[in-house]
Amino acid sequence: MSKITNIQGTFTLHNGVEMPYLGLGVYLSKDGQEVTNAVKWALDAGYRHVDTASIYNNEEGVGAGIRASSVPREEVFLVSKVWNSDQGYDSALKAFDASLERLGTDYLDLYLIHWPVKGKYKETWKALERLYAEKRIRSIGVSNFMQHHLEDLLNEAEVVPMVNQMEFHPYLVQQSLIDYCRVKGIQYEAWSPMMQGHIFKDPAFQRLAGKYNKTIAQIVLRWDLQKGVITIPKSAKKERILSNADLFDFELSPEDMEYLDKLDKGQRFGPDPDNFDF
Repeated sequence: MSKITNIQGTFTLHNGVEMPYLGLGVYLSKDGQEVTNAVKWALDAGYRHVDTASIYNNEEGVGAGIRASSVPREEVFLVSKVWNSDQGYDSALKAFDASLERLGTDYLDLYLIHWPVKGKYKETWKALERLYAEKRIRSIGVSNFMQHHLEDLLNEAEVVPMVNQMEFHPYLVQQSLIDYCRVKGIQYEAWSPMMQGHIFKDPAFQRLAGKYNKTIAQIVLRWDLQKGVITIPKSAKKERILSNADLFDFELSPEDMEYLDKLDKGQRFGPDPDNFDF
């Protein structure tokens, strides 16, 4: 596994593309000034990876933030996702074009299927494979796909997904899914690494934060990276965006990594990929 060295460090996807292992998530960041500022602050602070989605309704603001920053577009790893109501072959192609237009760019670095919509995701994947073949996306992947969804997809896929973005935190490790993805060459990525704020209530995290003289968020994000999991903490506050990236002057011991792994209780704070209705 690559060494965790700095804010612009990367993990290499199975197609050779370098994906920065720390990114800015913009879920629930309001379109307009709020998300534009967040993206600009992050990029100016050294982040090189921004993760949005069409359903977040803030792609325009994300694009504006990239243009307002001091960083050229080709140095930014830009991710978006196709929403459930746009799944299917033709509709996914249209949704991709619409996302590009809102973002004000002519390509994406990674495009994900947002949820495994039954009866739709295979056709959607064919659309992503086509966009990938046309070099309009540098890498393609999925989000919220359990092992059985991946197995089903891989029965017919020509391209193995480069990434699987999952709810991931110490209460929901899903180690067997991480292991399966590793065997298949699929990079694991975390959404909701802070358990929607619940990490700040658990004394276990407070104890480790004290031990390493770091914030609770920094402890959990460092755990993500040391597990080889890409992570995209969300914040619209400048000081939090900077603090979330201050992960490279310490390392969690093997004992503390194991301790965090053992907090796993299979607990979700977001929807269940096997049982969602949107």
